[in-house]
Amino acid sequence: MIEEELYAVCEDCGYGGGLSVLIFAPEGADIAKKTFNPRLGIEGGISILGTTGTVEPMSDSAVVETIRAELSIRAALGKTSVLFTPGNYGEEFIKNELNIDPKTAVTTSNFIGEAFSAAAEMGFQNAILVGHIGKLIKLAGGIFNTHSKYGDCRAEIFAAHAALCGAPREDISVVMNSATTDDMLDILDRSGLCGAVMESVSDKIAYQLENRRLGAMKTAVISFSKVYGVLSETENAEQILELIKKEY
Repeated sequence: MIEEELYAVCEDCGYGGGLSVLIFAPEGADIAKKTFNPRLGIEGGISILGTTGTVEPMSDSAVVETIRAELSIRAALGKTSVLFTPGNYGEEFIKNELNIDPKTAVTTSNFIGEAFSAAAEMGFQNAILVGHIGKLIKLAGGIFNTHSKYGDCRAEIFAAHAALCGAPREDISVVMNSATTDDMLDILDRSGLCGAVMESVSDKIAYQLENRRLGAMKTAVISFSKVYGVLSETENAEQILELIKKEY
C-alpha cells in the first residue's frame, strides 16, 4: 500500500528517480507503554497491527450500524445465510483456505455478539463466523465484544481447558504466562493435547452462542491460526459453509 502511494506521488510530480524512505512512529516507545503491547511481549516501540496498517476512525456505534447496514442489504437480496469474520486475517483465510470470495463476508471487527444478534433479528437462518483463535478464544469465556479493553482472558481460557484435558501443572503454568495464542498452542501441541483442548474450547464456544438465544438461527464458528491452520469447528460449520457457497 505504501509503495503504491509513493509511486502515485512520484508519477504526479513527474519524478522517475530513486527514493530513500524512513518510516517511523514519533514517541512510539512511550505511547506503547500505555497500550496492550507490553502484555504481548512487544517492547521498545509501538506495533502497527493488521495487514494494512490503516485504522479507520469510527465510533463503536458507527461500526455496529455498518454491520447492520451490510446485513440488511443481504437480507433484501434474499440471502438466508451470512458469513462473518473479524477482519483481514479472516478474509485472507476465507479466500486462500476456504476458496470463498472474501467480499462475501461481513466484517464484524470486535462486535461479534452484535453481529450475530442483528442477523437473528433480521431473519437469517444461518450464520457462521471464521476468525483467528487469538480473538475467537474469548468467545469461550462469553466475551462477545473482543476488544482488549473489555478484558483479556486468552491465557486463562486456554489454561482452564488444558487442565480439563489433563495437562500437567508445568504446561498449564507456561500457558498462563505465554504472550500469544500461538505460544500457547505450541505448548499444547508439544504435549499432544492441542486437538483435545481445541475440541473442548469449541464445545464451550457453541454453548456460549446457544446462550445468546438467537432463536431458530443455526450458528457455527471456525477458528484457525496461521501456524496450525484450522483449529476447531463447531457443529453445523460444514453445512453452513456449503449454503454460503451456493447462495453467493
